[in-house]
Amino acid sequence: MKSFKYTINGNVYKVHINSVMDDIAEVEVNGTPYSVKMEKPAKKQMVTLKRPVQAPTTASGAPVVSRPATSGAAGAVKSPLPGVILSVDCKVGDTVKRGQKILVLEAMKMENNINADRDGKIVEIKVNKGDSVLEGADLVVIG
Repeated sequence: MKSFKYTINGNVYKVHINSVMDDIAEVEVNGTPYSVKMEKPAKKQMVTLKRPVQAPTTASGAPVVSRPATSGAAGAVKSPLPGVILSVDCKVGDTVKRGQKILVLEAMKMENNINADRDGKIVEIKVNKGDSVLEGADLVVIG
């Protein structure tokens, strides 16, 4: 079941727990078997097996995660961290100033405002609310 190594007063003890039934534990200490009565019955342990989780996909079967383009668009505001888009606070054609909030990204359970890095006009919005994005992904193109 479980094995432990204890050092008590300089003596090393190898303890192997074979079984536990109610308040009796069958153990071996340095190869010698013992039946140990415990003061309280052992707690029942519940083991949860995790199944592999499949990445979310669209109706067509394509992954929902936006992958960063290899070259990237000129003037694109990029994601600083992997996360989920909570809101898009601009539209194509809007004029934005440097430092203006253009969207909100949730990363590591924190909301992060993504601001325009330059003055200009929104040329393209590459993400939608609810999209998962990776670090470095193009979010918005400012022309």
